[in-house]
Amino acid sequence: MTQMTAMFVMFVLYGLLPAAGLYLGYRGIKKVTAPKMLEYKAMPQLGYIPEKSLPVDVKTALDQINTKGEKLRVMYGDTNNDGKIDDKDTVNETYIMIQNLMDRHVPQAVADYRRLHDLDVTDSALADTTKIKHSNVTGKEALLDVLKTINTQFDDLLNASYHQDGQKLLATNRYLQKRFDSPASNTEFQKPDSNASSNANNNASSDVNIQAIESPIGENVSAKDIKL
Repeated sequence: MTQMTAMFVMFVLYGLLPAAGLYLGYRGIKKVTAPKMLEYKAMPQLGYIPEKSLPVDVKTALDQINTKGEKLRVMYGDTNNDGKIDDKDTVNETYIMIQNLMDRHVPQAVADYRRLHDLDVTDSALADTTKIKHSNVTGKEALLDVLKTINTQFDDLLNASYHQDGQKLLATNRYLQKRFDSPASNTEFQKPDSNASSNANNNASSDVNIQAIESPIGENVSAKDIKL
């Protein structure tokens, strides 16, 4: 082993490997000790929010809005039912309202609450305990009122969509019953059978008459005496 090779091995063993171990250890400890971050995929404008910065009831309301809003976005945005929202879909007023609520109003309300929360330097939950001037609610209660209003609006839209689609199913069933269960339709379906039966009887009678005429016996021959 040459001197240069020995120096390179010493550098890797006593320099590079310890440095890499320290770096990986630092990253691992930082990841373990880092606060848990909340992410709402249907509302990316919210960004990543530290879990401890929001009360439990606020997180619950945001989870509900996130789930309902995603469903409504597909219902009112995917108008051609191709599984995606793109330029081929027709944008309506309801879809724009849903987008504005999820992309602007909810993130803005949460940001305002977090700013009120951060104003408290004594960690005494100012936004959760102190009434806002000229009102009877705290910062937390004001945020919950905003989220409740949006949640109620989303519930109304979901219920309206349910009943609207349900009416379509009822109308389809009424049409099918009228189309296939009416006496006129049944009569039409039975006509081919009646004609076939009548033609069969006529053909049988003709065969009997022909054989009776062609009988070499000069006597009258009844149908029961004819051997087919």
